[in-house]
Amino acid sequence: MIRKLALDAICLAEVRPVSEAIRCIEASGGQIALVLTQEGQLRGTVTDGDVRRGLLRGVGLEAPVRTIMNERPRSMRIGVAMGELLAKLRKEGVLQMPLVDESGKVVELVVVDDLQTAAANDNPVVIMAGGLGTRLRPITETIPKPMIEVAGKPILEIIIARFREQGFRSITLCVNYLAEIIEDHFGDGSKYGVVIDYVREPKRMGTAGALSLLDPRPALPMIVINGDILTSINFNQLLAFHSENNALATMGLNRFQYQVPYGVVEVEGHHIVKFSEKPSFDFFVNAGIYIIDPSLLDTLPRDRYVDMPSLFENVPAERRAAFPIHEYWLDIGRHDDLERAMQETSINRE
Repeated sequence: MIRKLALDAICLAEVRPVSEAIRCIEASGGQIALVLTQEGQLRGTVTDGDVRRGLLRGVGLEAPVRTIMNERPRSMRIGVAMGELLAKLRKEGVLQMPLVDESGKVVELVVVDDLQTAAANDNPVVIMAGGLGTRLRPITETIPKPMIEVAGKPILEIIIARFREQGFRSITLCVNYLAEIIEDHFGDGSKYGVVIDYVREPKRMGTAGALSLLDPRPALPMIVINGDILTSINFNQLLAFHSENNALATMGLNRFQYQVPYGVVEVEGHHIVKFSEKPSFDFFVNAGIYIIDPSLLDTLPRDRYVDMPSLFENVPAERRAAFPIHEYWLDIGRHDDLERAMQETSINRE
């Protein structure tokens, strides 16, 4: 399907912040933001991948968008024949094209939806739901952690609903602890508009070990997510990022900031060389969201405990991709995380 988007919501100047580009990308259905000159001419473009690559370089959300934009954007003349336009899109492997007049001023943005949607939504989803949830006791003494309710729904039901809304239908739940509660609640998934099957872990197998039990083996890269993660990311964008970077394994990363509550003293030998008053540290942490190519299943020993970082170590560095998350993300691993989830209005609206 081809559609044309209104320009007002998806265009910005190069001095505007990266955060505004993200809003423009969301307004275009996750496709693109257009960077224009004061005269309305095409200065650059910004995609979701451009934003995330910028975050990995340390570019902040308040930095000017010119720091991450593509300064050599594609465009075509307004009035181009539809067949020629589609051929250009297929040849260059893109899903959107700005149309400009003879002066270079943007007149329209054309987006092709179904080229991406059909491929992306066939990818299987694997949700790791077998953990003991020891840090959430006593709640988890009688209920598995993914079945704890937030805003009146189990965490796992919220996760599945988000995948369904984004077009994913094939879901595998890896279960172990109190597995029958999860299986009884979700059944075959038809009640929730998806197809659910189950992998029963005979023992604790880590965040990757259960993948060795998948039968049949997936034909497409699979999305793997921990069953205690609430997030608003677009999983189709995650898949696109994985493909664009020619990755075999992609890991979602969340930015974590920590301020030391004391003055830090650096020493060399017995000499004080530097004082830092309550310094802050900013780094990426594993967000519990992954894309795994089916070929990596060959590297997994069957029926063995394997965590996801160990699986990533089997992948050449150039085929491992980092996907920085700027959207809402929360790992419900402790009581204060659960309390926060219950208070977050963004989750209550899911």
